Amino acid sequence: MGGSAQDSLYDLHRSIGAAIIPLVILRIIYRWTHPPRPLPDDIPSIQKLAAHTTHWGLYALLIVQPFTGWIATSAYRAPVIVFGLFELPPIWRESRAFSEQLFFVHGLIGIAIACFVAAHIGAALYHHFVRRDRVLLRMITG
Repeated sequence: MGGSAQDSLYDLHRSIGAAIIPLVILRIIYRWTHPPRPLPDDIPSIQKLAAHTTHWGLYALLIVQPFTGWIATSAYRAPVIVFGLFELPPIWRESRAFSEQLFFVHGLIGIAIACFVAAHIGAALYHHFVRRDRVLLRMITG
């Protein structure tokens, strides 16, 4: 794939990344001001630690990831046009070598996000189908 279809997909990718920044920040603020109900007492401490680590790890990666992409794109000097409405300014000096390194990191962070999401989904399914507790409902309703 190449040409205008590829450019359109990159534009969409960058637009979604730009939109994620304020959305995740708002979600973190909401989570701090509206903490979830505690996990059930019968859940082992190691699983509680895993739940909290996965939860906050996802938040951290979802903040770092779009900024990593924005910095890498800025260093490459490609425009970041958000849904065709406006262009984000570059936030890093031009450096193709640095851009390539950071895009590699951006890819690794994407893999890490996928792993955290898979762990989160796996835990939700485990609680729903194996433990048959109300943790999945807690995840859905907050």
